[in-house]
Amino acid sequence: MREYEISPSLSIGESVLAELEQRAADDGVALRIGVVLEHNGAVLLLARDEWAGARGPLALPGTTVRLGEPLAVAVARAVREETGLTVIDVLRHLGGFDYLSNAGKPVRREHFAVRVAGVGPIHLTNYSTYRWVPLDSDLTVTSSIRQIIATYSEGEQAH
Repeated sequence: MREYEISPSLSIGESVLAELEQRAADDGVALRIGVVLEHNGAVLLLARDEWAGARGPLALPGTTVRLGEPLAVAVARAVREETGLTVIDVLRHLGGFDYLSNAGKPVRREHFAVRVAGVGPIHLTNYSTYRWVPLDSDLTVTSSIRQIIATYSEGEQAH
């Protein structure tokens, strides 16, 4: 197992991350994260082998937060492990949702907008392909992820 010494900037603020961590601990849920990476009006979405040629749901980069791992480190690690890209800033929290894992355990997946050092080259590990999908297109994602991306888009329009 590789250790990561990743310390991105935290435009989001450490208190926001600490509050999300505490809320998950208080609620007794495992914490996972998802990440929105946007470039030129498109969001990076990933596809597994079984969906590569079909119109199955695409995914955002993400990971399970390790025990004792700070959220900012988990965000940076998820992006590095799944895409090979380097997070330089965690910009804002986009919301989350709860669900049951395949093992029937309660999980909370929190989502974050980030800035990366560059958008390529992308090196996939857990997925077979990726796509930069325009934010204003019909995204082939779950309804929960569609809401996260809509929240991201609304925030970008406000800036």
